[in-house]
Amino acid sequence: MFISNNRIERVSPALRKMYEEVCPSTIGHMTDFGFLKGLVPLLQNFHFVGNAVTVQLPHMDAVAIHYAIKKCCEGDVLLVDMSGDTERACLGELVAYAAKAKKLAAIIVDGCITDVCALRSIGMPIFSKGVSPITTRSIGIEGAINVPVSICGVAVKPGDLVVGDDDGVFIIDPEYAEEFGARAISKQNGEAAIKEKIDEGIDLADINGNAKYFEK
Repeated sequence: MFISNNRIERVSPALRKMYEEVCPSTIGHMTDFGFLKGLVPLLQNFHFVGNAVTVQLPHMDAVAIHYAIKKCCEGDVLLVDMSGDTERACLGELVAYAAKAKKLAAIIVDGCITDVCALRSIGMPIFSKGVSPITTRSIGIEGAINVPVSICGVAVKPGDLVVGDDDGVFIIDPEYAEEFGARAISKQNGEAAIKEKIDEGIDLADINGNAKYFEK
């Protein structure tokens, strides 16, 4: 069976603008939920924010990922659930090239990629579990687009907010994103003052209060 639901836009322009300033590692000080663990970035020195478009593939059939790109809009992040397959690559040069032409923000694969040199030259942020020369094929078994999926054990819904950089990827329901974003920006803005104190010779443990645990 093939399922193709309509694209869902739940990430507002205001949230996009806010999260352009947010590092996933800053949110990592606040929660353990929503992080895609075990993925490796293909590029360096990047940051992206986008609206989630999801696709689920049945191991070796690549039909749905091709059609999913057709459903994407500029600034979307395509997240691929490979149904647990870690041997086949569902993303190669042509699929990434097509995604770049649609101006996707990033592609995240809970599985493998291939054509690594070509993918780097395309220049789109890509996360995956690894690289494989064994690929998926256009067979026509089944596939699902814009359905809830599991990416690295994280439940991802179409329209979720996705933010990523060299440190990793964080996903959150837009309903809760503003609170985390505001806290993250506040924390990041406060780091300059902490660095000034360190430059003045004050120890970090004294600045943040952690010295108290050793000085009872």
